[in-house]
Amino acid sequence: MAAKRKPEGQVPVEESDQLSIRPLGAGQEVGRSCHLLEFKGKKIMLDCGIHPGLNGFASLPFLDLVDVEDIDLLLISHFHLDHCGALPYFLEKTGFKGRCFMTHATKAIYRWLLSDYVKVSNIATEDMLYTDKDIENSMDKVETINFHQEVEVNGVKFWCYTAGHVLGAAMFMIEIAGVRVLYTGDFSRQEDRHLMSAEIPKVRPDVAIIESTYGTHIHEKREDREARFTGLVHDIVSRGGRCLIPVFALGRAQELLLILDEYWSNHPELHDIPIYYASSLAKKCMSVYQTYINAMNEKIRRQINISNPFVFKHISNLKSMEHFEDIGPSVVLASPGMMQSGLSRELFESWCTDKRNGCIIAGYCVEGTLAKHILSEPDEIMTMAGQKLPLKCSVDYISFSAHTDYKQTSEFIRILKPLHVVLVHGEQNEMSRLKAALIREYEDDSEYQIQVHNPRNTVAVELHFRGEKMAKVVGRLAAERPKEGDKVSGILVKRNFNYHIMAPEDLSNYTDLAMSTVTQRLSIGYTGTIPLLRYYLNQLSSDVEQVEKTEKPTIKVFKSITVTIEHSMAVIEWVANPVTDMYADAVVAVILRAESDPMPQRSVPPPLVVDKSHVQECVLEMLTDMFGSECISKLIKNNLVTVTIDKTVATINVDSLEVKCEDEGLQQVLHTAVTKLFQAIAPVKHT
Repeated sequence: MAAKRKPEGQVPVEESDQLSIRPLGAGQEVGRSCHLLEFKGKKIMLDCGIHPGLNGFASLPFLDLVDVEDIDLLLISHFHLDHCGALPYFLEKTGFKGRCFMTHATKAIYRWLLSDYVKVSNIATEDMLYTDKDIENSMDKVETINFHQEVEVNGVKFWCYTAGHVLGAAMFMIEIAGVRVLYTGDFSRQEDRHLMSAEIPKVRPDVAIIESTYGTHIHEKREDREARFTGLVHDIVSRGGRCLIPVFALGRAQELLLILDEYWSNHPELHDIPIYYASSLAKKCMSVYQTYINAMNEKIRRQINISNPFVFKHISNLKSMEHFEDIGPSVVLASPGMMQSGLSRELFESWCTDKRNGCIIAGYCVEGTLAKHILSEPDEIMTMAGQKLPLKCSVDYISFSAHTDYKQTSEFIRILKPLHVVLVHGEQNEMSRLKAALIREYEDDSEYQIQVHNPRNTVAVELHFRGEKMAKVVGRLAAERPKEGDKVSGILVKRNFNYHIMAPEDLSNYTDLAMSTVTQRLSIGYTGTIPLLRYYLNQLSSDVEQVEKTEKPTIKVFKSITVTIEHSMAVIEWVANPVTDMYADAVVAVILRAESDPMPQRSVPPPLVVDKSHVQECVLEMLTDMFGSECISKLIKNNLVTVTIDKTVATINVDSLEVKCEDEGLQQVLHTAVTKLFQAIAPVKHT
């Protein structure tokens, strides 16, 4: 198959200054977060989630648009399904050969969360993306990273910061060839009851890929939000109703459990009303929360010395409907948070027809889910079985979603001042409003001009970064301490995006490379005589000598090409390099001519020997004519003549006709002149 030709003028991928950021999901939408970062020939994927409002292959990111085998690195920000739900499929069902990283807490929860997703999904077996076995196998391919730990993979450096949002959530800083890209994932700059707020990176990124979930909205104060939430729950149970709070099994659920447990402790009149945490994951993952206490805020770390805050006094675990005696008022936190299926959907369908009951949506809802639909206050809903039910229970929305609002996002950007902001993970209208607001906020700022991008899925943002290429001199060359302006001759070694200049002898000290000498050997048929060959070689070069004390006749040409005559063959040997290769080609041409020459042995002219004194006279006369007598010295020791032009000195050896001069132009002029002079007088004078 013919090789593909690169378009004329195309820059090699590894040298290109173009940075590409392409959303494969969460581009002008919320769900299936997945972004492909390409720069200097490296490909990094950020997150690999599913869309909560879609099923099967339709819920995946647009993975068919990329060559999965070429991806070097996959970084997972946190354990929510819209950020890691497609990971088992990607690791087990595609040709991905790179490395995958997430934090320790994320990996600990990832396993159980996805198993629960497989279990409760209301999807036909043939539409399932992966099985429990795939999840288990994928665990071996996931590596862990500590916060602030720097890791390098194929020249890509990266490290992570705490992101708030959920336990173990990370913001990744990626550095390629000196260009830094920050990916926030989902993050929150507000500390809550158990998590610390997102960190401010200590280094400035060139590009920040930032979530835009809440656009220009401003969150309610945490104290006001909690008061409104507990007030609504109190009202629902006081009127004899059941209160359903759809939540993700992990994340905001733990925050709400802490709030409710404290509120019940402070209100004895509610002690007879049960609170249930309806998730099969509760017991397994609560142990993870208890293990990673040090990843939480200072308040929790202090409290753990007295009592475990995640051992609740007024909350019981509810595994399934079979274990639930639905008698009288109660509060149930059930997953999943958007009620696509599972226990939360089952309870809602059972309770929605009673006006005493209430449902509190406590987090962000994606388009296409039941949770989003009931916020529009419909008169009826459709059950999973296809039956229509009247919607009579109360539906309220209080955002406990740990995403940044406009104030937090703007403050974050103002501190970091990235050259470019790429908005992701937001509905189209919210994202557009956020982009306009950010541009408007900084339009009169003379010190900081912001560039904001809001790409849709599959459309790449292309940015250009041209950095200076610096090469560090190491080893013996560095020991010689070259001064500024000095020429340094050595081998340029590129490793990833670092350049070093070193002497060939230092290769083994600084690299895995080894230096080898290649000796070329070429045999040509030659039946002529040695004198005939020397005659022709003398016409090619004045530097021809017979090598003494050898078993076979040997001639050396240009001090680097050896010609040995043996068994009607001329064997040519030389150490390969661009100069000696050229000399060898010329010698081969001469041997071929000598072989085809009909000149008999007796007709070979004797070697020409030029009268040295005559050559000296001619050289001095020529140089005087060219530059004037005041620029020319008389013959000095070792038969040297010096020429001085504008303080530039050139030295000519009249024996070897070698010219030495720091000025390359003057050296070339003198070399050409003395060579032509010698060629003109050589046939004339003989001794």
